[in-house]
Formats: sequence, C-alpha cells, structure tokens
Amino acid sequence: MIAAAPSVAPARRLPSALCAGQPLTALAPMQDVTDLAFMAVVAHYGAPDYFFTEFFRVHAQSRPEKHILRSIDENATGRPVFAQLIGEDLGHLARTAEELLRHNVAGIDLNLGCPAPKVYKKNVGGGLLRDPARIGEILACLRSIVPGLFTVKMRIGFDDTTALDPVIDLVNEHRVDLLSVHGRTVKEMYRSEVHYDFIAQAVARARCPVLANGNVTSAPRAAAILAETRAAGVMIGRHAIRNPWIFRQCREQFAGQPVTRLSLADARDYVERLYRATQAPGLPERDHVNKMKKYLNFVGQSVDPTGAFLHDMRRTDSETQLFAVCDRHLLADPTREFAPEPYPGVIARPNCETPNAVSDGCSLETITA
Repeated sequence: MIAAAPSVAPARRLPSALCAGQPLTALAPMQDVTDLAFMAVVAHYGAPDYFFTEFFRVHAQSRPEKHILRSIDENATGRPVFAQLIGEDLGHLARTAEELLRHNVAGIDLNLGCPAPKVYKKNVGGGLLRDPARIGEILACLRSIVPGLFTVKMRIGFDDTTALDPVIDLVNEHRVDLLSVHGRTVKEMYRSEVHYDFIAQAVARARCPVLANGNVTSAPRAAAILAETRAAGVMIGRHAIRNPWIFRQCREQFAGQPVTRLSLADARDYVERLYRATQAPGLPERDHVNKMKKYLNFVGQSVDPTGAFLHDMRRTDSETQLFAVCDRHLLADPTREFAPEPYPGVIARPNCETPNAVSDGCSLETITA
C-alpha cells in the first residue's frame, strides 16, 4: 500500500479523498475537454478525488463562460470542482473570483502553466513565470479575495527552472492551499521528458500539498511518480482521455489491490458513452464525428500497436462509418486487452506538439482528426 507523502497541513482543509489516507487524484483542466459531459463520463468509470474546470478567461470584457459554469452548477458527480482562472489584471481577477465564489466551487485555481504562445504572449498562464513579482501581486490579490481554498497550477519554469524556487516561495508566502506542478517548462510544451526531480524539489520546498502532473500514463506509473517525487497525489490529463478508468485503477494500485484489467469491449462501451454524452443539440453529425475523432486519437493509443484503428477512424465522415470502424477494431476480438500503457510509437495527436497546444492537454481544435 502507498501512503500519502507527509506535508505541512494547510490552514484550510482540503476536501476528503474518496479513500481516506490514499494519495489524491485529480483530473487536469484541459480546454475543450473537461466540460460537464466529460466529467460525467469519467465519473461513471471512476471519479477522481478532484475536478478542475477549463480555464475562465479573465480580461476587461470577460464574464464567466456559461458552458464552463455548467460544469460547476450542473455537476452531479459528487466530487469537488475547482474553478480555474487565467489572466493577469488584478481588478478583473478579483471580480471574476468573487463571481465564481457565488457558485458551488471547492476553490479558486490560478493557471500559471498554459504553454500556448498565443496565451503566454499576453503574459498570462505560463507567461507569468517570466515575472515572479507579478505572480506575487496576483497571489496576494486572490488570497485576499478567496476566504476558502485557493490553489495554483504551474510549470517548473518558462524557458529554464530559475523561477521555480522563487515562485514556490511566493506560494508559501500567500498561503496557497494546493499546488499542482507540471514537470516541464513552458517552452518544452509536451515534447520533452517530464522532469520529476523538479517536481520533487517543489514538494520539498512547498508548505502545501503538491500534485505531480505530466505523463501519468497508468496506475503503476502514478505510484512510481509518487515514490520519486513524494507528492501528495497526481493530476492526470491526456491519459484520462485515453483511459477514463485510470482514477479507479490508481486507487486499486495505492491500496495494494489488483488493478482492473480492461478489454477492447470496455473501450467500445466508453466510445459509445462518450459519443452520446458529448452530442450537442443542433450540432451537425459530421462536426460531432470530427470532435469524437479528437478524443479517439488518445483512445487509439491503447487499441493496437500498428495504429490501424487510428488510421481508419480518422477517415470516417459519419456516425455509421465511425462506429463501423470501432466495431471492426474493438469487437472483432472483444476480450483482447485494452493496453494499460500507450503503445510505443502510436501518436495520439499528429500536430498537437505545435505552438497551438494549450493547457495540460491539447485543445480539441488542435488535435488533428
């Protein structure tokens, strides 16, 4: 059994985990992915301890986006939902935080990690890691506004790691309650190996619990990352798109129990459920099929080592064609294992490693179909 790493207790108590005494699990905020429908589908297969919304964009004309508010107001998963903000104007951040605190949020989260150039060029998200002094002002502002839980998600630096310790010191100074650390710099985007040693450095320096984020591909991998970093838990993004059972499997792994093995028939059930859950009224069928392809780019990493499923799936134009491909690849041998780790060399997102990638995972608009 894996015990959660010791950490200094925050002034405000974090919501209880589903399994007391286990490391925490969280679904990472991903633009165009972690909406109300996707949270519900993940919860069906085994919810994480915590959900985080897509980021609310904060600027002079902004108001909390209605579709993101739905993931808070209409959330029936029974798990806490943290509302994430991205911005740098103190007044508008304060205004937006106050608006969101009128909703049933577990806390307010600040995005200091988005690596998209179109985002960081505005000096928000990961771009703020170039300006620790400004981060300090933002943290002070939000801490004064948020009486409850205030959390931060960050990368280990912008183009190097020199800002890591100063930012962690600011996190401590302003009594942040939970810190999520993606173990790459902003400039590394999703291309490099994850630097778990720098996550461990953050864990050792921070006075609040830290979630380790980046390439948490499976329950055994989550356990190994926790052992290496001594983090209080893991935050999982893209691999929860591929495998929505991963949070349930993590709890099994942490408890020393056998980890649930999945079949291609299980994956077929997931595809069907996800397709129905994400259908928007009035959306043309072809548009919805194209949106589904972008989820399936990740699912396909565990279907076959040749990438044949991805090849065929990407060439469909209708619901009938899409499910015919799914049936051919997933039900021809339904008891065959749905691989717990991605098959080597099977690429989920052909051009997602581009400057358009955003948040912890890629915006669905940037994942080639």
